[in-house]
Parts: sequence; C-alpha cells; structure tokens
Amino acid sequence: MLCLALPLARPAAAAGFDGEWSVHIASSSSSCGDGATASFGISNGRVASNGGMMTASGHVADSGSISVTLASGIKHATGFGHLSGASGSGTWHGAICSGTWTAERI
Repeated sequence: MLCLALPLARPAAAAGFDGEWSVHIASSSSSCGDGATASFGISNGRVASNGGMMTASGHVADSGSISVTLASGIKHATGFGHLSGASGSGTWHGAICSGTWTAERI
C-alpha cells in the first residue's frame, strides 16, 4: 500500500486576511462614549483578540465578509462588515449603543 502525504491547502480567507488588525470603534451617540481602538488577529479565517480589556471572536469569509462579537466585562456587542485588502469597515450594535467601525491591517 502506498501512502502519499499531501500538504493541506490554506483557505482563501486565511491567506487574504491573516494578520494583526487595528480597529477604531465609533458610537452614533455621545452618551455611549467617544469610541475606542482595539487590536485583534485573524488566523485561518478566525478572529481572536490579542489581550487587553476587550475580547473578540468571530469569522471572516472568503469574500471578506466579517462577523465579530466583542465583550468587555458584562458589555457585549456584535459587528458585521467587510474586509478588503488591508482595510475594512462595518457596523456594530450592543444592548443600548450602536455605531460604525473601521479597520486597518498593522
């Protein structure tokens, strides 16, 4: 019996979006704060936070569509949007506040 070992191909999402990202989160209401900046990583299409007071988890599709859940203590928010090359943007919403986000690969 002959067995061949073939390397597994990386998904297109991983190849296009892997790396460290800086995200600026803006609120549509001044009562929700002035916004925040956070960083997270993408590896093989999976979003994960890189420490700090906010955690992130989510998924990036081959097309660049992204969905992310952010948590900081008891506060949670969900974001959706699109990544293209080294930047991206979208919207987010939490229990009380909502707004937009922009991202850049760092």
